[in-house]
Amino acid sequence: EPPTKDFPYRTITFRDYHELRNGSTSLQTIRMAAHAIWAGEGDVFVAAGVEFVSRYPKLEDHRNPRFLTEGAPQIYISMGLTAENVARQYGVSREDQDAYAKRSQDLTRQSREAGFWAREIVPVPLADGTVMREDDSPRPDTTLEGLSQLKPAFLDGGTVTAGNSCPLNDGAAAVLVMSARRAQELGLKPRARIVATSVSALDPAIMGVGPIEAVKKVLKQARMSLDDIDIVELNEAFAAQVLAVQRELNIPMEKLNPFGGSIAVGHPYGMTGARICATLLNGLETLDKTLGLETMCVGGGQGMAMIVERLN
Repeated sequence: EPPTKDFPYRTITFRDYHELRNGSTSLQTIRMAAHAIWAGEGDVFVAAGVEFVSRYPKLEDHRNPRFLTEGAPQIYISMGLTAENVARQYGVSREDQDAYAKRSQDLTRQSREAGFWAREIVPVPLADGTVMREDDSPRPDTTLEGLSQLKPAFLDGGTVTAGNSCPLNDGAAAVLVMSARRAQELGLKPRARIVATSVSALDPAIMGVGPIEAVKKVLKQARMSLDDIDIVELNEAFAAQVLAVQRELNIPMEKLNPFGGSIAVGHPYGMTGARICATLLNGLETLDKTLGLETMCVGGGQGMAMIVERLN
């Protein structure tokens, strides 16, 4: 419908679909949009995610008690305990986790000062008249000494703390996915193309290493190796799982989350997949690179991955 005096924006009618895949929800919506385009079922999709983690304590507990008595209690293991399991099984020390957490904070601070994050954040006017222009989660003054003094958050004698885990955040992100034909018709210049996507599954008790098989799978589908990839954006749910995945896949640290990650900027679960996609495209353009890999663990025992190619 055309703009009006009271509403100076053009409105359109469209179909929507709600998806829930825990921490990879908006990556799944991007994947679904790509699948629909490849299948000829549509040309233009908005793949988005939103999460209000600050409201979680107010939600009712809907756990099914049958799972607890029928051999599947690991379905409801806390995410923090899964990180402890990963740290123990893959030999990731507390010191290594804290060092990685500091790396995330340092890289986020450096890239924010360089204007990197401003290129992917939409300013949001607030009720008090101020405008939010950057994430309020990063802690740029983080030190190893401060991290080392934090108590384990999930297990007595454990290694996972509030400092080497992602914080609790609210957020929203969106990605426009369009067929090449429709983009050409509209005179639009795509920033990248989706090369391949994958999903994998594993024991929920070590869900944090889900990206290991997901990455292997998506590289095989794309007929590529990790050597072909210029940037790897691996979601930082916990430093323990990031390091376990990095070591198992032998990801060069210089390729891994070069601008910081979720330990600093936060992980609003349903939003993060789209946020990481934007960060990946931003990173490829900033560093003048071509191929990027996004991958995430998924609460409940899954992993997801997607390869994108920057288009010039």
